[in-house]
Amino acid sequence: MLKRVFMAPDPGRARLRFAARAVLGIALAVALCGLAGHSLTGTVTGGLAALLALFTVTDATVRGQAVTTALLPAVGLPVLTAAAELHDHPVARDLTFLAVVGAGVYARRWGPRGHSLGVFAFMTFFVAQFLHATTDQLPQLYAAVLLSVLAAAAVRFGLWCYERRTPPPAVPAPPGGIGLARVTTRQAIQATAGAGFALVVGQLVSGQRWYWAVGATWWIFVNTTSRGETLVRGFRRLLGTVIGIGLGLLVAMPVHGDPAVTAALAAVCVFGVFYTAALSYTWMMLWVTLLAGLLYGLLGVLGPDLLALRLAETGVGALGAALAVILVLPVTTHSITDAWIRRALRCVHACAVETARRLAGAADADPAPRVAELEQLLARVRLSVAPLVHPLNPMLGRKRRARHVLDLLDDCAREIRGLVAVAADPEASHDTRLATACRRVEAAVEALTEGRDIAIHTDGLPHAEPALAHLHGLERALTELARPLRTPSGSPLVGA
Repeated sequence: MLKRVFMAPDPGRARLRFAARAVLGIALAVALCGLAGHSLTGTVTGGLAALLALFTVTDATVRGQAVTTALLPAVGLPVLTAAAELHDHPVARDLTFLAVVGAGVYARRWGPRGHSLGVFAFMTFFVAQFLHATTDQLPQLYAAVLLSVLAAAAVRFGLWCYERRTPPPAVPAPPGGIGLARVTTRQAIQATAGAGFALVVGQLVSGQRWYWAVGATWWIFVNTTSRGETLVRGFRRLLGTVIGIGLGLLVAMPVHGDPAVTAALAAVCVFGVFYTAALSYTWMMLWVTLLAGLLYGLLGVLGPDLLALRLAETGVGALGAALAVILVLPVTTHSITDAWIRRALRCVHACAVETARRLAGAADADPAPRVAELEQLLARVRLSVAPLVHPLNPMLGRKRRARHVLDLLDDCAREIRGLVAVAADPEASHDTRLATACRRVEAAVEALTEGRDIAIHTDGLPHAEPALAHLHGLERALTELARPLRTPSGSPLVGA
């Protein structure tokens, strides 16, 4: 895990820029809140609003990102109002919180914008509980949220908008369906049920910090689809919280809420959250837990008992999520993995066809967007297969097959990247055998997605033409995928 975090490649320094811009945007938001004379509660609210604006907005275009960012207050402020108004009405507050959970998860069916607005709505209600917001504080909190979102937008779209040069690839939409067959519908019901369990049990553990349990359940459901993904994410959240609490004892408590030192350490935590988010959920939770400890230090309530309580509430939240995905309309790892692998294979074929068109001289052929889409799809495949390759999985045969599938899909991606690199060379020549090889790739993908066997075709001779060599390498990888993917049940991993 350490090697994956610190030695992982960062093409174009994307994660570094993402994290550095977040520190800059949040620092500006906090500074502006301070200059505006906001209290500590208002400043913390503003800082968290800026963090969410910079972290959760993932639309494929800069224009889309700007629209989503502008909509955040429209969703967050009414939720903040409801949370403050219901502060002294526990039953109504709890029911409203659960409604926000369900609506926030359900909104993911509308893609990245729905996801961003759902997260912002939930976290606004959560922050209101964290800070014990009341109605007399609402004007200040409104101003803090608006000012901070504006500051984050100024940094993101004005001062440092690197996406204008390298737009992020579109986030693949989750598997579809209708009614209860739709994953987002099932997840909304699961998340609400899990949050309900966490809310009730969390209040039995602590009448003051119960919302930690609900927050743990919520974030375990974020970016997961199947039962297995959710269980693995719950384990990683708990592990990251344990490590973060240990660091809190060593780092946050000795600070005693000193503003200058806390601000510096908080900046490090923010950088860590953004830099490690794409690599390791455990590490991201480590930084989140340490940041929460520093904020509680500023509020003057940090102590060993509070950190122990956070661990207990996180455990309750993880248990709630686990029970929900196991007992309530479960979405199996098999079905989700199958859907993502099929989409990845179709994208492999589309990449090959588009590249062949480019080599044939088609002026409108551009394989680069397809390659970016393939990388996103393969990331989703890895996330879906993660439960099967997890170190705690005792089923070694299934683990080996899952790893073999991932290795072969990585081989496909490597051949595609090599093929695209060849096509980008203006001196690359067109070989008439490319069309034939592309047709065989198409046939191989169709056979794999339809559950039929495929056979490799080769003339047995090495190919000096680089593009043709990559196509034949791609064909071989697809052929080898037939064994681990072939099963009468339609599952992508036999017996998994």
